This record gives sequence, structure tokens and C-alpha cells, in this order.
Amino acid sequence: MPGFHFQSEVPAPVEEVFAWHGRPGAFHRLIPPWQTCRILEGDPTMTTGRRLILELRKGPLKRRWTVEITGVDEGRGFRDEQREGPFASWIHAHLFSPASGGGSIIEDDLEYELPMGSVGRAFAGEYVHRQLWRTFRHRHETTRNDLIRHGRFASRPRLRAAISGAGGLIGSRMRRFLESGGHEVVRLVRRTPAGAGEIPWDPARGVLSAEALEGFDAVVHLSGASIGSGRWTLSRKRALRDSRVLSTRLLAETLARLKSRPRVLIVSSAVGYYGDRGNEPVTEASRPGEGFLSDLCKAWEAAAAPARDTGIRVVHLRTGIVLSGSGGALARMLPAFKAGVAGPIGSGRQVMSWIGHEDMVGAIHHLLFSEDVAGPVNVTSPQPVTNAEFTETLARVLRRPALFPLPSPAVKAIFGEMGKDLLLGSARVLPARLEETGFPFLHPDLESALRVELGRWPGR
Repeated sequence: MPGFHFQSEVPAPVEEVFAWHGRPGAFHRLIPPWQTCRILEGDPTMTTGRRLILELRKGPLKRRWTVEITGVDEGRGFRDEQREGPFASWIHAHLFSPASGGGSIIEDDLEYELPMGSVGRAFAGEYVHRQLWRTFRHRHETTRNDLIRHGRFASRPRLRAAISGAGGLIGSRMRRFLESGGHEVVRLVRRTPAGAGEIPWDPARGVLSAEALEGFDAVVHLSGASIGSGRWTLSRKRALRDSRVLSTRLLAETLARLKSRPRVLIVSSAVGYYGDRGNEPVTEASRPGEGFLSDLCKAWEAAAAPARDTGIRVVHLRTGIVLSGSGGALARMLPAFKAGVAGPIGSGRQVMSWIGHEDMVGAIHHLLFSEDVAGPVNVTSPQPVTNAEFTETLARVLRRPALFPLPSPAVKAIFGEMGKDLLLGSARVLPARLEETGFPFLHPDLESALRVELGRWPGR
């Protein structure tokens, strides 16, 4: 039976490594962003006999995978086995042991068999081994980085936080990260709540229960209609504005009326606040720009005033392009780049201010505990790039050519004002306040951020 072993060391004691794996968000954190996997049934807790039914997707193909926890060795590891799924058999041991210096060694030992025995091994053995290496490298790096980030604030009380947009690109990963650190997360949802972990609201109708928001330590507001989906017609602009301004105002006014207010409200904004600035370095002290995006961001940030006026610390996340292997702008680019038919947009000289998904999550976590930080914070990498540099780097990571530019007239004809502002606009936005407060970027350079999100490390 083929085997697979992956081992690494993390700077955290064994008991904390074991505890991290048993928290609600940990299983989701271990799913690589380039894989599509969702839970159909079950609860991913570390309990003997617990079954989890997953749905794996690869393009249009779907496959169910049922795994069962068959043993837990308290403080030292656990074991799971496949009951139904893509392998002929699967036995997985997760092992944790002390390392010198107070850290821990994490080991994953697999014994598995592919369908059709020797035929399956001959045709798919090397491919499966390569995918396992990608997956477990991601799992070990995520575990290590999460333990380090949670450890920075381990002496602080765990938070009770409410998050809007918790099902979106940023919010879903943020929620799971906080849960893996032992924080309690409650979601604001626009449907009938599924349980005690959800609070209903309807920003368009001004519906939100103040009583339901009593007693939270923090609120993170991340919801808003997608800015890059479709042409900016008058009705689309209205929807973009209302989804941000009305929801922020409702939330801020509701929090202002509470008897027990949160200490901090973190609200999304965007680098669109600065407008098209060419190659000019831009920090939080820079003036706002002009145009629809800038006006939208100014109104968006102003809508939080009721909360700020009552003494709640309000932070505005002026976010760049969030690079994620699980969705957003990067996912929309990938088909053309993988097909080798992509290239620079326009002149390619326009500057792109971006942030890796993991650093986006880490920055919000950092700001939740940075009690002396309020107002605007640029959430971008300290290394912005031109569109031509971005194109070249992504093509190199994917090992594809990028020889088909999209001229500016074509961008304007296809996308209209949205294309002009989002694809041809330029802003060299720098994270001055994050750097001043000592935020440790995991992936400040573009290539490392792309490789992590896409699982495209050099070597095996």
C-alpha cells in the first residue's frame, strides 16, 4: 500500500497545536484555497466516531468523500479513515510531539490505495503524490502561521465578534481564522437564521435588532455588492452605493444605541478612495481622488460616523485587490492565464495595489487588537506592482506564456467606466499605518503570495 509522510516544526507547544486542530474553524483553514471542498453533513470536531461527508469538485466533476475519526490520543494526535470516497482505502494519522526549544513537530502519515490497484498506481500514482505534497505543504504552513498569529495576542481575552459578509471571499476566511483561535463568531445574515450563531438583518429595509448586538467585543463589517461584476449602469452604481452606505449607516446607528457597545468596529473601504494617481506614492494622509469610486468610498466611510461619535473605535480598511485562490479577481483571471491567452492590460504601466488573502485576514486580526489605531488603514502589500509586472509574475507562477495584451480601447468598449477605473486606473498605495504598528506581512512580494494561493511552489 503506498504511503505518504509530511513533517514540519512549529513554534508552539504540543497542547496548543492539539487544541488548534480541535477548534471549529481549523478544518476549513486546512482546505487549500485552490481546492473546492464543502461539508455536506457532519461536524468537523475531534471526536472518535465522528463522520464527515464532504463534496469534492474538480471542474464539473463532483465526488462525495466520507471520513470517520477512528481514534483520538488526547494531546498527541488523532486518526481518520475513509468510509466512502475517491480512494480504494485511506488511513491518516495526525501526530504531534514536542520539539527542542518548546516547539512541536507535526507529522502526517498516510496509507492509501488507489482504485484499480497497480493500474491506478501506474496511471495516477505520481499525480496523486504530487497533489498530496501540495495539500500538506499548505496545511502545515497554515497551521504554523495561524499559531504564530494567534500567539501574538494569546495573553488577551478571546473576542466575541459579529461579522457581516461572513459568507463572502474575505469574511468566510476571516471567520474560520478567528474560530481557530478560540474566538466566538456570530454572523449577520440576510435570511432566516440557522441557529444561535446568526443574527438576521435587512439593510435595504433598515431592519437590525439592537438587542441582538448587545455585548459584542468587536464588529467587522465586510458586506457589499461586488464592485467588479458587470458594467456600471446607473442602477448598478445605485446598488453598489446602497449595499455599502445603507448597511454601514444602519450598523453604526444600531451600535450607537447599545448599552454595551463593542470596543471596535472595522468597516471595509477600498483604495478607490484615492482615485487614479498614476505613479504617485499614496498613504493614509493623501487627499481623496475624484470620480465614482472615490465618491463611493468617501460616503461609505462617512456612514460610520454615528458609531465613531459615541466613542467606538472605528477602522476603515482601504483594501487593495485581494489575491485569493478561492475567488475574487485572481480567480476570474486564471482561465485566460492557464489557457495562455492573457497579457498586459492597456499600457501595462498602471500600478496595482494588492494584498494576499492571508495577509488580508491577518491585518484585520491585527487591527482588532491594535487599540491605538482608528480611522483609515491601507490594507495593501508594501510592494505594489505595475500591471505588466503582475502579468509576468502570474504567468511565471503558472508556467504559461502571456503574449496577448488587451488594448485600452477594447477595455473601455467591453467594460465601460468600470474597466476604465478598475483595470486602467493606477494607484501606488502604501500600507504606512500597518507598517508603523508592526504588522508582520507573511507574503509582501507578489510571487510568494500567488504561489501560496495557487499551490504552485517550485520543486515537488
